[in-house]
Amino acid sequence: MHDFEVYEIVNILGFLLGLAFGAIAQKKQFCFSGSIKDYILTKSTMRGSSVLTAMLVAVISTYLVASFYEIDLTQSYYYRDNVNYFAIIFGGLIFGVGMMLSDGCSNRHLIKFAQGDINSLIVLVFLAIFAYATAKGMLSEVINPIVNNPILIEWSSYIGNISMNFYFIVAVLLVLIYILVKKVNRLASLWDGLLIGLFIAAAWYVTGVYGQESMERIVELNGITFVYPSAKSLEFFTFYQISELTFPVTLVFGVIAGAFLMSKINRKYSFGCTASKGQHKLKYNIIGGSLMGIGGIMAIGCTVGQGLTGLSTLAFSSLVAIVSIFISGTITAIILNKKSKLPMCFIFEWKDSTPNYQI
Repeated sequence: MHDFEVYEIVNILGFLLGLAFGAIAQKKQFCFSGSIKDYILTKSTMRGSSVLTAMLVAVISTYLVASFYEIDLTQSYYYRDNVNYFAIIFGGLIFGVGMMLSDGCSNRHLIKFAQGDINSLIVLVFLAIFAYATAKGMLSEVINPIVNNPILIEWSSYIGNISMNFYFIVAVLLVLIYILVKKVNRLASLWDGLLIGLFIAAAWYVTGVYGQESMERIVELNGITFVYPSAKSLEFFTFYQISELTFPVTLVFGVIAGAFLMSKINRKYSFGCTASKGQHKLKYNIIGGSLMGIGGIMAIGCTVGQGLTGLSTLAFSSLVAIVSIFISGTITAIILNKKSKLPMCFIFEWKDSTPNYQI
């Protein structure tokens, strides 16, 4: 019987976390960008409430886990030295545009691909290519002068990469959830946000506590994020003989597997989005995926990477990033809607209101 090393068990746990994440996200179609579209098209706040619930639970559970196990979250890349808020804002704005053009953010396209939308594979490929090119390839020569600009970094230093007050963030999220939910009986339907928020804390525990016992290979402190891990997943497939499996990569594989398995049970969403019509669909997929790849690297994460994982560390830069993504995503969605180009396959509404149905 094979005796697994610590880093191998960390990878297995990453896959299992991804498996559960993918299954739940497919079952409930958990989606940050989708919550924006829901409100613009139907004024529905259900998926938005789930996202906010995930944020709230991620912040609280991560705070408790980090405090109990003495995990120093300031050692994560959300607290990188020489933070550049201008690059983060610019990256967030680019990512927000890309996720609306392509009809979904990075984790959403992993789910859509797993449940049968071939268009999402196009988005994921371009996202991975451009994320890798921005981080380590040709585009890094273009992006680095912005990200590492000494003037912008100096201006950003007046704020610094500070930690926000835990109680303030919890209070704000509770107020927002109260505004969106409106009825107490609706809270029971937000179980997907509850579990996904707990997964964020679980990821910090796996890499920040158990993973630190690894003697054979360094396990980096990681949460759940999808842009750069998607690029590293593509690298693993391309150069598997010299690449190493890591927690973020196995997490991506797990999300795809979990969403695929759930799609066989939850067949309601198992097809390509027929509402995404028009001859510009392929163009939007390519442009959107490329913009998300670039923006996700500049903003140090995606909607999950910054909106859930980053925010759970209470890093102010994460709040700046997710607000930037939200603003640009909302503006882009409004523009697309006015041109009748905002795709929507299903309407997601509270059970005490109009039931789900296909447009």
